[in-house]
Amino acid sequence: MKNTKKSRGAIIGAAFLMATSAIGPGFLTQTATFTGSLKSSFGFVILISLIMSAIAQLNIWRVLCTTGKRGQDVANDLLKGLGYFLAGLIALGGLAFNIGNVGGGALGFNALFGIPDKLGCIIAGLLAIVIFLSKNAKSIVDQVVKYLGAVMILVILIVMFITKPPVGDAIKNTFAPSAPFKDLSSATLTLLGGTVGGYITFAGAHRLIDGGVTGKNNMKEVNKSSVMGICVAAIVRILLFLAILGVVTKFAGINLSTPAENAAILGEELSSGYKGISNPAAYAFYVGAGKVAYRFAGLVILAAAITSIIGAAYTSVSFLKTFHPVIAKNENWFIIGFIAVSTLIMTILGGAAKLLVLAGAVNGLILPISLGVCLVAAKNKKIMGEDYHHPMWLWILGIIVVLVAAYVGITSLGNLKNLIG
Repeated sequence: MKNTKKSRGAIIGAAFLMATSAIGPGFLTQTATFTGSLKSSFGFVILISLIMSAIAQLNIWRVLCTTGKRGQDVANDLLKGLGYFLAGLIALGGLAFNIGNVGGGALGFNALFGIPDKLGCIIAGLLAIVIFLSKNAKSIVDQVVKYLGAVMILVILIVMFITKPPVGDAIKNTFAPSAPFKDLSSATLTLLGGTVGGYITFAGAHRLIDGGVTGKNNMKEVNKSSVMGICVAAIVRILLFLAILGVVTKFAGINLSTPAENAAILGEELSSGYKGISNPAAYAFYVGAGKVAYRFAGLVILAAAITSIIGAAYTSVSFLKTFHPVIAKNENWFIIGFIAVSTLIMTILGGAAKLLVLAGAVNGLILPISLGVCLVAAKNKKIMGEDYHHPMWLWILGIIVVLVAAYVGITSLGNLKNLIG
C-alpha cells in the first residue's frame, strides 16, 4: 500500500474513532458511578476491561481488515443469515447507546452553559448531523475525533492534579481489590459494554476498510492503528478514574448520583452551589475543583458525546449498508436519520445518566457473540485465505475473553440494579 496522506488519515482516524467511541459520555458516567461505589477497587475493573478490550480489538481488526469485509459480511460467510442477526444486534445496541450519547451531549451543554436538557439534546444531535451533511464527512470525522480526543485528555489531566488522588492505594487495589466479587463483576460487564461492546469493537476496523487499509500486507498499519486507539482510550480511562477517586476519597461517604444528600459531608455552601441535572462525572469535577472545573467537565462530556454520536451512527449504519445498494448509496442520509431518531427518543424520554450505564450493560452481552464469530472465522480458510495464519496466542486469549464476558454477562445482570441505584 502506498502510504498516502489519505491512508494515514484513515489509520489515525480509525484509532481515534475507536478510542473516542470507547470513552464516550457513557464511560464518563459509568466511571463516576462505579468509582463512587467501589473506590480504589474500580482500578481492577479498568485493568481487566483494558486487557479484554485489547484482546478483542486485536482479534477483530485482524480478521476484518485481512478479508476487507465488514463484520456482518464475515458472519454471513461463516453461516448464512448470521450476519443479519449480528447486524441487528449491533444496530439495536448502537441505537440504545446513541440515545444515551445524545443525552450525554445534553449533560455537557448543561454543565458548560446551563442549557436545559431537552434543548441540549437537540443541539447535540444537530451538531453531529451537520458533519454528515458534507460530502467529505469521513475526512471531517477523522479530524473531529482526533482534536476532541486531545481536549478530553488535557482537561482530565488538569483536574486529576487538582484532586490529588491516592495513587498508591489505587495501584494496590488494582491488583488486589477489596470490593466484593459480585460488585466487581457487575461493574466489569458494564464497563466492557461501554468501552468495547456492541458497535465499538468494529468502529475502527470499519473505518480502515472504508479507507482501503486492508489485506495481509497492511497488517502492520492495522496493528498500529489498533494499538494507538487502545493506548488513547487507556490514558483517558486511567486519568478519569484517578481524578474522581481523589474526590470520593477526600469526601468519604459522598454519593455522586445524589447531590442533594451530600450537604452534611460537603457543607451547605459547596452543596448549594450545584444546580445541574443528574450528572455524576461533572458533579465530581465540581466537588473536587470548583465551578471552573465543573464547566470544563461540561466540555469533556460534550466532546465525548459528539464523538460517540458520530461513532455510533457511522458504525451502526456500516453494518446495514452492504445489505442493500440503496443504503450504501445514501449512507450519509441513513446516518443522519439514525442520529435524528436517537435525538428524538432522548428528547422525549430523558434520564441520560442511568440510560448510559444500562446501555453499557446491554452492549456488553453482545461482545461474546461478535468476538466469537470473528474467532471462528479466523480459522476458516475459505474466509481468510489458505496462506493466512492467525496468531495462536491471540486466538486463545480471544476464546478466554469470550468465555469470561459470557459468564460475567450472565451472572452480573442481577446485581446491576444495586450498583446504579
